[in-house]
Amino acid sequence: MSIQAQVVVRSKKLGVLIRDARLAQRKTIPECATATGVPAGFLRAWEEGRKSPSLPELEVLAYYFSLPMSHFWSKDARSDNSIPTGAMNLPALVGIRQRLVGAMLRQEREKASLSLRALSESSGISIPRLKSYELGERPIPLPELEGLMSLLGGRVESLFDQNGPVGLWMAEQRAIADFLQMPREMQDFASKPVNRPYLELAMKLSNMSTDKLRSVAEDLLDITL
Repeated sequence: MSIQAQVVVRSKKLGVLIRDARLAQRKTIPECATATGVPAGFLRAWEEGRKSPSLPELEVLAYYFSLPMSHFWSKDARSDNSIPTGAMNLPALVGIRQRLVGAMLRQEREKASLSLRALSESSGISIPRLKSYELGERPIPLPELEGLMSLLGGRVESLFDQNGPVGLWMAEQRAIADFLQMPREMQDFASKPVNRPYLELAMKLSNMSTDKLRSVAEDLLDITL
């Protein structure tokens, strides 16, 4: 399947997932448009699969809908048990992230030793359009970004926000999900302040080398004998 055919299919699937996320939060398109700064017409086009959001735009939607980014690669509908997120200037955040993603895309291309012309020929995307993507002047539709990263031997997940406010929120959500997957007795143990010294000790031990751990174990054995 050509990259353009993949873009069409992915856009349709992505639209379904975006609409599902919005409905799960009981949000209207105008409400989403006001909060995120994305025109309502764009949101409708995304949900209908006629166009696709860029990665920064999708990150902002994930934050606004209180969803992990993995939702937009899943096949499951979401429930509406959301966690409210704090107020943030989402439109400004999108602009910053667009430029960062463009710069990272250029780094990936240069790392792959590909010229703009070569990438244009393999992707079917014009050179001027690729230039505008790399300069952050134009949002990159997510399906196109996925296709470009695939051609460059990378993964779109490597471009996800890591240190910004949305990235930190996503890390918190992953940490919460990991905690909830632990057995109940481990959750109870970790939640009690009195057990914090044991957790801190476990963290220190996890950072020790094998030789150091062996030395500690031998010392403990000598004490107990």
